[in-house]
Amino acid sequence: MPLQDKKLFVKSYGCQMNVYDSDRMAEVLAERGYAVTRDAADADLVILNTCHIREKAAEKVYSELGRLRELKAERAARGAETMIAVAGCVAQAEGAEIKRRSPVVDLVFGPQTYHALPEMIERARVAGRAGVVETDLDVDEKFARLPARAARQNVAAFLTIQEGCDKFCTFCVVPYTRGAEYSRPVAAIEAEARRLVEGGAREITLLGQNVNAYHGEGLDGESWSLGRLLRQLDAIKGLERLRYTTSHPLDVDDELIAAHRDIASLMPFLHLPVQSGSDRILAAMNRRHSRDQYRRIVERLREARPDLALSSDFIVGFPGESDADFEDTLDLVRETGFAQAYSFKYSARPGTPAAEQEDQVPEDVKQERLAALQDLLNSQQLAFNRGFEGRRLSVLLDRPGRTARQLIGRSPYMQAVHVDFDTGDTPPRGALLEVAVTRGLANSLAAEPAA
Repeated sequence: MPLQDKKLFVKSYGCQMNVYDSDRMAEVLAERGYAVTRDAADADLVILNTCHIREKAAEKVYSELGRLRELKAERAARGAETMIAVAGCVAQAEGAEIKRRSPVVDLVFGPQTYHALPEMIERARVAGRAGVVETDLDVDEKFARLPARAARQNVAAFLTIQEGCDKFCTFCVVPYTRGAEYSRPVAAIEAEARRLVEGGAREITLLGQNVNAYHGEGLDGESWSLGRLLRQLDAIKGLERLRYTTSHPLDVDDELIAAHRDIASLMPFLHLPVQSGSDRILAAMNRRHSRDQYRRIVERLREARPDLALSSDFIVGFPGESDADFEDTLDLVRETGFAQAYSFKYSARPGTPAAEQEDQVPEDVKQERLAALQDLLNSQQLAFNRGFEGRRLSVLLDRPGRTARQLIGRSPYMQAVHVDFDTGDTPPRGALLEVAVTRGLANSLAAEPAA
């Protein structure tokens, strides 16, 4: 088959880091003649880039593999070869088990091995039904071997600066699927950021499993913190906005707080997971911070940047969580106030300490608590959005809307903003536009161009 005729379909599950990894896989394979298609039925290679944070996420992968088995058979009947690969954290955690449960899979590889995709594909072709399973954790080699970023990128781009986690929260699989903390050198990050800006990116989100634990080699040979890295990237001409995610409260240091105060391009939005408002549950989770420590960190951040909007993660029904523990979480939410939040029922992940505890919370209790928490969080988000009615905001327009005269973008506070244009030409994608907010909705803002 001629190189230019090869088609690649990648489906990402889970976090932004998986989106970044999927883009990089496509760039690795583009050098071998694979062009991305949006239809798996057209693909010679299908990659499922998986997430292992919650049980249902993993089961979705197996369900998808059932559908792909039928697609592979249909294409084979037409004389077309289809290779199926499972990548990411489910691949890292379950390895050969994926091949056992789904023999249709040709290739299983972890998140630190995709730089070697071309070689693994060739090995899988030779191996036939036996397939290939590759779950090495050499993250340093991965970044060293990846090609330079493709020139054409989105207006808002992701850039991984840190991988892995050393915190070992008792509910989390990340230390086992992504490995120990690794920080990329500043020079490599800056070069990639400049490449993204040259390709049209005006906003970059720095990614890491524990991004504010960043401690990469700086331009002076010393270890740099995230705050210092942000100052370096702020100097890139054409880079209008900076964000970072996901953070741990323990790693919010003075330099990072000062960056929120001083750097205009650093957007006033921070995702800072707390998981629970109960000190007893936080200790059981091995979060290594207390409720009061979290509140003090938030206070210092808001002193540095008074308009800072906060997002967080919450787990309800963690083993041993009592009604009083859950009420502590509700109290923390009321006291802190969140512009957005993600909340989930506790899901036991095999191999984690919490999964072995005997005091698991009944499913109906978890569901009841989740509903109560989400009601509170949703009311806070709606109130936050309604607070912008009649105000002006700068919006980065990054995608088309529901009509020909609507564009959608992001506010500095991470809200989706639907901008309607009644007259004149709509601005180009990538424009930073001042808008007047007309309505604050549950999950977005409605706006029109400011006069």
